[in-house]
Amino acid sequence: MDHGLRFSDPATYARTLRRAHELVISGVPRPEIPTSLIDSWHRSMALGISPDQHSPRHLHEVAEVLELRREHRLQQVMPALHDLLADDSRSGRHLLVLTDASGEILWRVGSPSVLRRADHLEFLEGADWSEAGIGTNAISEALVTGGPVQLFSAEHLVRTHHEWACTAAPITDPATGQLLGVLDVSGPLDTLSADTLRMVRCAVRVAEALLGTSDGGTSLGASSSVGASRQPAARVVRPAAAVESLELLGEKPAAMFADGSRLSLTLRRAEILALLDSRSQGWSAEELAYELHGDAGTPQAIRTEMFRVRSVLGGAVESNPYRLAPGLAGRSDAAGVLRLLRDGKIAEALEAYRAPLLSRSGALTVQLLRDQLDMAVGSAVRASGDAGLVARWLSTDMGSADSLAVEALGRLVGRSDPRYLTFHARAAC
Repeated sequence: MDHGLRFSDPATYARTLRRAHELVISGVPRPEIPTSLIDSWHRSMALGISPDQHSPRHLHEVAEVLELRREHRLQQVMPALHDLLADDSRSGRHLLVLTDASGEILWRVGSPSVLRRADHLEFLEGADWSEAGIGTNAISEALVTGGPVQLFSAEHLVRTHHEWACTAAPITDPATGQLLGVLDVSGPLDTLSADTLRMVRCAVRVAEALLGTSDGGTSLGASSSVGASRQPAARVVRPAAAVESLELLGEKPAAMFADGSRLSLTLRRAEILALLDSRSQGWSAEELAYELHGDAGTPQAIRTEMFRVRSVLGGAVESNPYRLAPGLAGRSDAAGVLRLLRDGKIAEALEAYRAPLLSRSGALTVQLLRDQLDMAVGSAVRASGDAGLVARWLSTDMGSADSLAVEALGRLVGRSDPRYLTFHARAAC
């Protein structure tokens, strides 16, 4: 069977799998179906699970699950997993699920529409998603094999699951190797991508690393909100101090902390922060992925990067949507320039505008923000009627190509003035 169709033509691949599924269930061998999968189907049916079964076994009521969460070690890392993989926006299409070591679902995170689809399958808190509970699925296979698993369409035993693609991997205690639970990402067939398995593996590594910290992951794994837990969660806490401002102008972006320390930022993280700084209502992971990477961008990659940003900047960044926390919003050097312009302090704004916005960035969206800042400063300087300010603006890298400012200077000082002649000659080169 051509497994490449799983990503290139999921509908055709699903139809092929369904035909093979019906033949194997009726006793006809199909060599293209892995023996391990057929064995799982047979074990499930021996446990009383029918391919036509709809409802899984339920172990606890939802209200009881809330208490189970509070006592479970994975409660400590659920906020981090939420930041990395969840999408509970209105347009979200996949479901994040976390089970205990037996396969009972303790957490679900997803958009209202995906949660409703999952509800129809009773894929919800308190349900047993082991082989004995509902038959072959990615969670049950992760429990059986002890490794990451992807199941697509009719690779599930139960027919009502054939419209889903699921990726799961076990989470273990890094100190003892004890199985703690299973992380699963599920959704409609076309939500599965070649990156899904890699992202789930990455999230499991993060969770296990957090569990291995001295505080069990409480400080680094905490998030501003976790929709699935319905319980308050502490913000990410940086050991030093709160972020006080961002330096986004020039070649060396950094975060400045209240204790006076300075943390250098990678260009990619600075680009994300520049976008957050530019829009108070925030951005979804999908929007950031498109703005920074175009059609090649993936929300999963943004969530991974945002988790890293929040790990080092603490509560400076909020999620759902991603935005700067109130104490940091408008506190970048770039935002400071705009604030001075709005206050009519043009000379101070020109002094503060020491370098272009993220001058090393080639991202189109950052280039647009850079151009907008140039236009705002240039327009204010030209309108000031102050020849000294216009000359200062033309002397900067940002204003050197401003032909309108050259003409404004000519009108202010006369076209025979050496300053005008100098800048006019340079503009003509």
